[in-house]
Formats: sequence, C-alpha cells, structure tokens
Amino acid sequence: MTSSPLPRILRRRGEPDYPTFLELFFDLVFIFMLSRLSAGLAQDLTVRGAAQTAVLLLAAWWVWVLTAWLTDLFNPRLPIIQATVLTVMFGTMLMAIAVPHAFADYGWLLVAAYFGIHLVRDAVLIPGTRVNRPIQARSIRVFFWFGVTAAPWAAGAFVHGTARLLLWSVAVAVDLGSARIGWPTPKLGRTELASQIFTGTHLSERHREIFIVALGELILSVGTGLAGSGFQAGRVAASAVAFASAVVLFQLYFHRVRQLLAPPAVTVVERVRSGTSTSYSHLVMVAGVLLVSTSVSLVIDRPFGAAPAAWTAVILGGPALFLIGSCLFDAVLTGRVLWSRALGVVLLGASAPAAALLPPLAVLVVANLVLLLTLVWETLPARSRLVRATVPTG
Repeated sequence: MTSSPLPRILRRRGEPDYPTFLELFFDLVFIFMLSRLSAGLAQDLTVRGAAQTAVLLLAAWWVWVLTAWLTDLFNPRLPIIQATVLTVMFGTMLMAIAVPHAFADYGWLLVAAYFGIHLVRDAVLIPGTRVNRPIQARSIRVFFWFGVTAAPWAAGAFVHGTARLLLWSVAVAVDLGSARIGWPTPKLGRTELASQIFTGTHLSERHREIFIVALGELILSVGTGLAGSGFQAGRVAASAVAFASAVVLFQLYFHRVRQLLAPPAVTVVERVRSGTSTSYSHLVMVAGVLLVSTSVSLVIDRPFGAAPAAWTAVILGGPALFLIGSCLFDAVLTGRVLWSRALGVVLLGASAPAAALLPPLAVLVVANLVLLLTLVWETLPARSRLVRATVPTG
C-alpha cells in the first residue's frame, strides 16, 4: 500500500467498472484488423504465411491488451484518456492497412504506427502519474521494455524475408513475455502482477467484447462469401455451415463464461490470478476464430473437389485452437482441465487423416460436428439435473 495521492487520471474506487461506449467504439477497428489478417492468410496459406500472420496478430493483440489495461487502470471518461484511446485507434487502423504488405513494402508503416501508439500512450501516462511514484513506475517499466523491443522492430523494417520475420518474432515475443513477468526494469524492479489494478469485472467484459468482435469478423467473412457466391447451391450450403460455425463457437464460449463468471466472487479470482493470463488465453481463442474465418472464406469459394492439406489443417486447426484457448481460460480461473474440450481437440486431431480424403465442405461439417458434440456433452448433464430437480417426489 502507498499513501501517495491518486492521480486524477486514475479510476476511483466505486466508479462504474463496465466498459464505456468509447471502448466499444475502439473495438470496431479490430474487425478491420482481423479481416485483413484473415484475408492475408487465405492468400498465403503456407507455413511462412501462418508465421507472418501470427506475428502481426500478436502485435495487434498487444495494442488491444495495453489499451484494455489502460482503460481498466485510468479513467476512460477523462478527455485526455479518450483522446489517447482515439489516437491508438487511428494507429491501429494504419497498422491494419499495412498488414497485407507488412512483410513487403509496407513494413515501415506498420512499425511507424506501432511506435506512434506506444509513444503517445506513454507520453500521456508517465507525466500524468508523477504525483504517485508507484503508479508512474508501472508506466515507466512498460516504456523501458518498449525501448528494448524498438530496436528489432525498427531493424526488421529495413530488411526483408526471413530476417524480418525473425526480428519481429523476437520483438513481439519480448513485448508479450515482459508483461507476463512484470516488466523487470533496472532500479525500478518489477511490477507484482497481483498488485496490478485489474478491476476484474471490467476486464472480463472487455475480453468478452473482443471475442464478439472476432465472431463479427467471422460473420463478415460468411456474408461476403455468400454475397459473391452467385447463390450456387454448393457455395450457399458452405455459407450455411460456416454460419453454423459462428453460432456454435458463440454458444461454446458464452455457455462456459456464464458458468465461470456469473458469481461475483469469480471476478475477484480472475483479478488475483492477473489479467495477463486471461488476456493470453483469449488471444488463443481469438486466433482460433481467425483461423475459422480463413477456412470459411476458402470453403465458400471452393466447397467441392480435393481439399489441399493446408486447407484441412486450417479447417480443423481453427476449432482446435479455440478449444485449447478455452481450456487455458478455464485453467486460469479454476485450476482444472476442462476435459470435454480437451477431448474435442483430440477428436479433431484424430479426424485429420480421414478428413484429408474429403472435400472442403465435408471437412468443415466434421469440424462443426466435433464442436457441436462438445457443446451437447457440456449442456445435457446440466439439463438432466434440472429435470430431475423439478420432478415431484413421493
């Protein structure tokens, strides 16, 4: 504890901890970002293309996470914080514009926007918290590690090919990894994650919102594919199955979230276990939805014929990645493995050899069936107990 006065820009205890309209508005730019990432991966469905997409997704996610933490710790109703969020939003849009050519001619734009976002945020937060040294030290630690990764980010913009991919991979790994260990900084030490001001309820809502944004991008892919299908029977059928994918993913996510986060005490557990772990588990789930969106655009475009191995991998890999992320999220909050979803991952992997012999639409159906079976497995027991409880006895 510290007796230092709270800076005016910090959230006050007792203030509403639900997200503001500005935060919802900010999330809209990530529909554009995710759509650019999905389209880029669909055009270059190779190991290199997947690695490049992963690096860009991690960079975008780091921007979103820091902004979510910013509005969790600082008062998002103050004009200076609102202006900061809007500036970050504009920078994110520039990053998204650069995404398709980030590993070609637009690497400089991605890095410039990324640098600008960090500089603007820290230029506001470090001076704004000067009357409270412990709070200011957190922002200084983040800025220090931004300086550490600035070199590989900038160097990557001046090289090409594998060299850029390696430099940016190191940079983004350090960005996310330094947060997980509390940004250890010379003379300032590290931030104890348990002491971070994560309000629990606010971050829970923000994570749910970004997952909805990811589903929104998936719906956009379905709608775009159907609009360009010429209403051919096979492509319409693929669009219907793709829409079902979005529905099942929605149900799987919120069915478990309602169970985990409905009691007020759970948000306290989430805060104690730190916002970093829940943020990273949501990153994995969002990445899974992104892969589903990529596969949907491919399958709607060509539902029949032989499915290339890369197509099969992404069609089954998207749901598997989502299930892995939900298992990680569950483990963070409960300390246990969600075996129904772990089994779903196993089933998806076991179906891969047979799926390689099927057309893309059939592989998508298989992936949906595994997700649907997982959902049914988790919901039927609860319903059965409810029925037994309502049957009169004697």
